[in-house]
Amino acid sequence: MDIRAIIMGLAFAVMWSSAFTSARIIVAAAPPLTALCLRFLISGLLGVLIARMLGQTWKLTRNQWRATIVFGICQNALYLGLNFVAMQSIEASLAAIIASTMPLLVGLAGWLIFGERIGFLGILGLLAGVVGVAIIMGSRLEGGVDMYGLTLCVLGVIALTFATLLVRGATSGGNFLMVVGLQMLVGSAVLGAVAVTTETIEINWSWQLIAAFAYTTLVPGLAATLVWFLLVNRIGAVRAATFHFLNPFLGVAIAALILSEQLGTRDIIGVAVIAAGILAVQLSKQRRLTN
Repeated sequence: MDIRAIIMGLAFAVMWSSAFTSARIIVAAAPPLTALCLRFLISGLLGVLIARMLGQTWKLTRNQWRATIVFGICQNALYLGLNFVAMQSIEASLAAIIASTMPLLVGLAGWLIFGERIGFLGILGLLAGVVGVAIIMGSRLEGGVDMYGLTLCVLGVIALTFATLLVRGATSGGNFLMVVGLQMLVGSAVLGAVAVTTETIEINWSWQLIAAFAYTTLVPGLAATLVWFLLVNRIGAVRAATFHFLNPFLGVAIAALILSEQLGTRDIIGVAVIAAGILAVQLSKQRRLTN
């Protein structure tokens, strides 16, 4: 893994992890699905426009179109839509922790459903992830976490796991920014249809809302997704996914820094155990590929 890939991986982890904090600010002042629909519309149009200026085409391969539609629905509409609604009642740090378990769920599904070998280290990683989640959930349940919001976050990460498994290797072939932009537009269309029938437009305007919306539209919304696809194309999905082990730490750290969310001792221990589990699973997959 070269220095450029490491920088890209670290940048992605920071951008991905920060999205929960900015989302928490947005949903406190605006209807979540409407805000997310508008975010994806702006990000998608910018992505497609810049892609066309760079000479990219929307004549994608069949696999790229499949990835575009699946990710647009499962990641942008379901995963992020459910998380935005959930963060009306749960903290950004908890949403980030749940979302960061996605690599563990992908590893578990690959092992149980597709019969992929993950080795002893990978099994230990999966067990560590379960233990880490149990530690955090036990702490939060004792603190009276909102079960509706928690359930939405869990359903969201399951949708993201499904999308990741379904389109593995389907994003190769160039036109990365175009693929990203079109995914955003697919998500925007789905969310818009739901928002029209379920939400009333009531917005509490402030500079914090405007700043958070601009940030989440341009950085986690567009830049992070593009960096991820470029990173996967450069070093492969397995090696790129190793950087996910940073997400539990970064997610809670950013939420604590900006939103002053409090973390107990068991939360910190759980985050460390989950991060170790993610790293172990990804290292196990790398060993399997090199053997």
